[in-house]
Amino acid sequence: MIVRTLSQCEQTERRIISPDGNWESTRMQLKDDNTGFSFHITTIYQGKDFYLHYKNHFESVYCISGKGEIESLEQGDVYPIEPGTLYILDQHDRHMLRAFEELKLACVFNPPVTGSEVHDKDGSYRLESAPLES
Repeated sequence: MIVRTLSQCEQTERRIISPDGNWESTRMQLKDDNTGFSFHITTIYQGKDFYLHYKNHFESVYCISGKGEIESLEQGDVYPIEPGTLYILDQHDRHMLRAFEELKLACVFNPPVTGSEVHDKDGSYRLESAPLES
């Protein structure tokens, strides 16, 4: 059994702040935990919007607090995000994420991340074994 608290994880290298200043993510469960997925508490700062495309991962996201929206760039549909909303990126969906208020999100990634990932220029996390794109 593994037991961790968010406050403990926030005081370690598990807390990642994005280089672009859009978000921070505390990775509470990682690949090294050998469970087949990772679990993060992510904060998207108010007024931030950005392009994401998880080409190598599936992601489920549950909104704990805040307001925003997600736009599917494949279909053009826009969905509000508010507490209680779950969205699932089950097709490696290209999308825009917008935070009208600070968003606090619980996120699950499959395959799991190793912990230090930040978004590549194409909005994705690379797989641990994948080469860096130039």
